[in-house]
Amino acid sequence: MRTLWSMYLFCPRLALTEQYHYQEVARAIADPDKIVVVTTAPSIRVSFGEMYGLEPGTNVEGEIVGALRQLGVDYVFDATFAADLTIMEEASELMQKLEQGQLPLFTSCCPSWVRYIKLLYPNYYSNISTVKSPLLMQGALVKTWFAKQMDIDPARIVCVAIAPSTGKKAEIQLPEMNSAGVWHERPQMRDVDFVLTTRELAYLLNDNGVDFLQAPSAPYDSLMGTGSESAMIFGATGGVMTAALRTTFRMLNNENPPDDFINFQPLDAFQGVRQATVDMGNFNLNVATIHGIGNVSSFLEQEVHKYDFVEVMACPGGCIGGGGQPIHRGAGQAEVIQMRANALRQHGLQQGVRLSCDNADVQAIYREFLGEPLGEISKKLLHVER
Repeated sequence: MRTLWSMYLFCPRLALTEQYHYQEVARAIADPDKIVVVTTAPSIRVSFGEMYGLEPGTNVEGEIVGALRQLGVDYVFDATFAADLTIMEEASELMQKLEQGQLPLFTSCCPSWVRYIKLLYPNYYSNISTVKSPLLMQGALVKTWFAKQMDIDPARIVCVAIAPSTGKKAEIQLPEMNSAGVWHERPQMRDVDFVLTTRELAYLLNDNGVDFLQAPSAPYDSLMGTGSESAMIFGATGGVMTAALRTTFRMLNNENPPDDFINFQPLDAFQGVRQATVDMGNFNLNVATIHGIGNVSSFLEQEVHKYDFVEVMACPGGCIGGGGQPIHRGAGQAEVIQMRANALRQHGLQQGVRLSCDNADVQAIYREFLGEPLGEISKKLLHVER
């Protein structure tokens, strides 16, 4: 049974394909009564160009935004903003779990991993962070905080997420992903209405006459468009763990962690399981990162008791190797994923802000709307029940 579910959740032979929604998105863009808001996941900026013959790792962030504006999208946001929010909430949750002795804590960004553990290892389901994934957080905030800031009826907003994962299509349909609807007493309203994979974005542009290779570069909309280096590296295995522990260290010690305070062993990022013992100031944390769903069962059955905090990504390399990314068959796949990861980390270094807690836009939304991490509003919009 576990082997069958592993094949269902992540198919290494690429026999499973997504259900397309790009035509519905095109109709929403053409509808003058709709306000279409698109949020792009961190990793697609270094993979999308491959759909047009560009080298893996080519950063086409500005061109993606420009092409979406040509298409007629009203607002384009970067999910790195919500990734920083994810870290603020998850770091606070980790500190709470440490105080309560309720460990290990598992990350919650990967919907395929969450589905896997709920089905096959339900005794660990309550160990998964209650934090929503960044794209779902962003959708909830678009239809609450952003709608209020812009004086837009949230019922007119169509939220579209561009994601590297086919699993996101199922995630947005989960019953609990309607926190914006509950907020507005319209429970039928979803936080995110459509997910397009990286590949689907190309189909959307091509079908509607947008020449991506000629698209002018454009910036993200500023209100929810700024992320830190920590948010940018979410797209590669180990990124969420690194980002969360950086901010946790700051919260605990009121100072920044050293640049190299996390040293994973083995060093090769493409080992399925890596571990580290991290000096958090007054104590050590034993942490692990896993990518590739086939590596999970033996870890849970034999190794998990050794660790305090665990990051899991179902796809090889993390989101950069997601099931919705451009496909490269054969022996060169690992090299392509590594090129994407290297480019994403390099772009992260250019963000100017290293830690999620130092993101001025994130500080502002807590000050003006959310209150505090794990606070009443944050719990309503950014978390789910476990």
